[in-house]
Amino acid sequence: MPATTRRRSSPSRPQRRSSRSSSAASTVPRAGLDTTVVIERAAEMLDDPRGEGLSLAALATSLGVKTPSLYKHVDGMPGLQRGMMLRAKATFGAAIGGAAIGRSREDAIVAMSFAYRAWALAHPGQYALTVRAPVEGDAEDEAASTAIVDVIFAVLAGYGLRGSDAVDATRFLRSAIHGFVALETSGGFGLPVDLERSFERLVGSVVTALSNWTGAEAGG
Repeated sequence: MPATTRRRSSPSRPQRRSSRSSSAASTVPRAGLDTTVVIERAAEMLDDPRGEGLSLAALATSLGVKTPSLYKHVDGMPGLQRGMMLRAKATFGAAIGGAAIGRSREDAIVAMSFAYRAWALAHPGQYALTVRAPVEGDAEDEAASTAIVDVIFAVLAGYGLRGSDAVDATRFLRSAIHGFVALETSGGFGLPVDLERSFERLVGSVVTALSNWTGAEAGG
């Protein structure tokens, strides 16, 4: 039987991954991570009094991703701040609007004021984002800000206040409630007097002032 020679099979070479597939895999975001999740987590961090401040690096760490991954969802820190601002204005407006629904005059003022304060205390970091005037030309910001003011205008309409009278009264109302809330959230009240009683008296004074506002209609 003639001898046969067997060619040694060369070891199989490992298949090389194409640079295209490798690159594509590296850009796939973590499952479940999207713009909404990123902004909501950032808002939570902003409200945390024990936090060390909000940064993209800290946010990425809390989400379990690398910092560059965040840029798939927000346009850096400016984009993140804008997203948080729009979200804060929307949720704040919904809170005070929901409290005022079905109420009028004094009942509406009281309910809205307490909802205002409750939201601010629950979201001390985000609250500052709600008081900023909208950026001119930013349609989303203008819409979110207008929605908040419209809630107050609707409540003041119960007093017959419209036009410039409504604007003046809105500024008065916001200044009074904001002043109390800003001091409270920053730890400005240290005297041993019940804050709830103080706030109730403040709101009562606001109601009295609005009831006697020039141009206001007497209640039926």
